[in-house]
Amino acid sequence: MEPAGTLERGLAVLRVLAAGPRRPMRATDLVRATGLARSTVDRIVATLVRLGYARAEERDVLLAPRLMELGEAYLTCGGLGALDPYAERLADELDESVSLAVRDGDGVRFVGRFVRRRTMSVAFRVGDLLPADRCAAGLILLDPAARWAEDDQLTEPGLVAVAVPVRDADGTTVCALTVASHTSRHTAAGLRDHALPSLLKTAADMAAPLTDPPLPPPALPLLAAPSAPPVPSAAGVDTSRARKEELGAEYLQSLARGLAVLVSLGSARGGLTLAAAAKATGLPRATVRRAVQTLDRLGYVAADGARFVLLPKVLELGYAHLSGRTFGEIVQPHLADLVARVHESASVAMLSGDDVVYVARVPTVAIMSVDITVGTRFPAYATSMGRVLLADLPEERLAGMPSPPLTRHTLTAPADLAAAVRQTALDGYALVDQELEEGVRSIAVPIRDRSGRAVAAVNVATHASRATPAELIRDVLPALTEAAARMEADLAHTRGAARLH
Repeated sequence: MEPAGTLERGLAVLRVLAAGPRRPMRATDLVRATGLARSTVDRIVATLVRLGYARAEERDVLLAPRLMELGEAYLTCGGLGALDPYAERLADELDESVSLAVRDGDGVRFVGRFVRRRTMSVAFRVGDLLPADRCAAGLILLDPAARWAEDDQLTEPGLVAVAVPVRDADGTTVCALTVASHTSRHTAAGLRDHALPSLLKTAADMAAPLTDPPLPPPALPLLAAPSAPPVPSAAGVDTSRARKEELGAEYLQSLARGLAVLVSLGSARGGLTLAAAAKATGLPRATVRRAVQTLDRLGYVAADGARFVLLPKVLELGYAHLSGRTFGEIVQPHLADLVARVHESASVAMLSGDDVVYVARVPTVAIMSVDITVGTRFPAYATSMGRVLLADLPEERLAGMPSPPLTRHTLTAPADLAAAVRQTALDGYALVDQELEEGVRSIAVPIRDRSGRAVAAVNVATHASRATPAELIRDVLPALTEAAARMEADLAHTRGAARLH
């Protein structure tokens, strides 16, 4: 397959995977939907899996969170991610759902969402597309002179919304800022009276980050996530024949290169020139030009002077599908892989007050097993995941925390607990031996966000008769650490991952 044709076909497969139902798809489904030969689909899928953009589970093909870096590249290229804090503050102030949307052909595509969870709440996702003439955001984007627009149940019965334009220093409308509610809370006129002053002020404040000059393109190739195979993400794609042979005949190097170029164009606000994209990816300029020409023809890229910028259509490549996933859904496949390796139950939990709350779990099949479900709460001081999460907080967090004995092994003295938490911080893991319940041993490591903050913990728990503490450290800890690294890599590509619980 020629390079341009390979990239086009690969994008066609991604679109089908992204547009399909939440159920997994199989290669036969992709063949029927794209009209491509089975051998072509198999090679594209194999390449996407190697890039970390898809997962293969037996015969099923699923999108992987790393694919969100394509959409993130678009958001970075347009500087739209800088508007999120303003929109989130507005949602907090009004206690209503807030969104950001841009024009995309005859529709509007959401690029930010800050939802207030209620029985009747807004269910759109970042990346979703709506007809421009059927929503408040679209009415604003269709009329450059509009100061505000109102949606009185145009989108669907019960939904009311008010939108205002967000303009840059030149007065160009960059996106629409919308507040949406339900008729059980506001009439359209009532929502306008309630929200419009704050909407206008926030939109005016958003002009500041949009007027900042674009950052210069990166001087060096960007590095891939440590846990991922060779990837397109401006990672300096290895073009050597030896590397190609190592990856095998199923690996479509031209598809990887094309996706590398797409991501590189979002590595700086305002896009990149062909020369800068070639430098960022490590690819020949001619290769970059061919990829840009294909992306331009398909509506993913446009020229802006000497630079090339990404267009909102990039978000159709799985962003909406993946942005709606919860924290638990993101980590669940890695938990399943971990359990398959160590043959013991594994869980992920977050800190809630003085407790840990389980947000994901995969049990092992055994006559004697630890019976825990998602939503279970345990006192943090007596659990391995709790110790890991407490170790990331100031030591005074332990002060005043109730610590009654749960078994004869439970550490209850404040000095002993503080020492155990300090040791956890030094070791990078916690091992708790029968402190929560007689016979239960567990070992845990942190799951960190992009800033390095521990947002959750993952553990493996077993019965004391099946593994000694030394065996857990020797046999389980390496696999546990690898699983946490894979979770962190996926969460790093998930916008607002720390809030997805």
